[in-house]
Amino acid sequence: TTLTLKLPLSQLPPHLRYRPSPSTGHTVVLGIEGSANKVAFGILSYDPFAQTYQTLSNPRKTYIAPKGCGFLPKETAWHHQRHVVALVRCALREAYPGQTRPEDNLSAIAFTLGPGMGGPLRSCAVAARTLSLMWNVPLISVNHCIAHIEMGRVATSASDPVVLYVSGGNTQVIAYSDGRYRIFGETIDIAVGNCLDRFARAVGLSNDPSPGYNIELEARKHGEEGVGPLKFVELPYVVKGMDVSFSGLLTFVEDLVRKQKSRGGTEVKSGKKRRRDNNGGNNCVHDANDINSNNNRDNFTVADLCYSLQETIFAMLVEITERTMAHCGQNSVLIVGGVGCNLRLQQMMADMVRDRGGTLCAMDHRYCIDNGAMIAQAGIFGLQYGSEDMRIKMEETRCTQRFRTDQVEVVWRPRTRGSHA
Repeated sequence: TTLTLKLPLSQLPPHLRYRPSPSTGHTVVLGIEGSANKVAFGILSYDPFAQTYQTLSNPRKTYIAPKGCGFLPKETAWHHQRHVVALVRCALREAYPGQTRPEDNLSAIAFTLGPGMGGPLRSCAVAARTLSLMWNVPLISVNHCIAHIEMGRVATSASDPVVLYVSGGNTQVIAYSDGRYRIFGETIDIAVGNCLDRFARAVGLSNDPSPGYNIELEARKHGEEGVGPLKFVELPYVVKGMDVSFSGLLTFVEDLVRKQKSRGGTEVKSGKKRRRDNNGGNNCVHDANDINSNNNRDNFTVADLCYSLQETIFAMLVEITERTMAHCGQNSVLIVGGVGCNLRLQQMMADMVRDRGGTLCAMDHRYCIDNGAMIAQAGIFGLQYGSEDMRIKMEETRCTQRFRTDQVEVVWRPRTRGSHA
């Protein structure tokens, strides 16, 4: 997780200066993330001699809602508050084992200002304020979306990619131009992760470890030995120019599930049974609880729906990403956000990018899913480059649930105007 960058290490105004670690001379930032159901603390260090960044620790805890329920702001905030102290200690102990006062190495504390859920955001902001006062280090406010992008750029060494940002609260296709990350396409209603989560609840999948991952596991049954190819259920494919829509698709698939339950009086099941055909052979049919089994169009399993939903949604995302690549003249794609660690999405995107002679930059769950190191990464950029907007006073540390990616001035990247500006 290193990337060589040339930083302006001198001539910062007095009110924007910071203190490097007295023991190593490194710039060290503690990042605090808590915009949704994960609370995380990450410590990131910049080595001025090697000009590289290193993640020293990155612990997190996830609030898992009961099956059939989403995570609500109040319960999620309580979860974060219960784990804050233990996570801070864990992060410091892992980053600086054996030191009695590891907090003395910190140059700043970065925290998520937004976007996200109000209660969880405020819980982590209170933690950031408290630690800043205790340890006398400055506060850096971070846009959650920018943090995903910068963590991805450093982790994959991607210099100027088209970014597909897909998570539970955001769906955007982004490219950098003239000092800001510009949004070229986005969802016009709900985010892709929210669509997947609500679908998982409709078909009775667990929230542990996450609804999206359990959908992916069901969809992987396609072509497995003993299962065979899953049925592709045709679903609405809604691309409007550079934008996508998921709410109608979700309503459509929820209606399919509701109708099947009403016919059979039971939930849609993921298991299959085998029956004898007229020739005495084995013939795979759909779920034992399905009725009207002679009408194949109306019978499907959870795995069928998971497979169909993934193929449809991911094809929509690949389409608008390819259109952005063509418009911007870029040949690389970076996928960030929690949904970005889905292997099928990465495979479909890689196929498209390869056909265009480009490269795909993707990560696993360590850095795709919300984490503290990504907040520290964006925070350390803002600290080192003297961002007036991100270097925040205590009385200005009010969180905001709405904070768009293109509202942030990206002072750490060259302010050059691309051909797509």
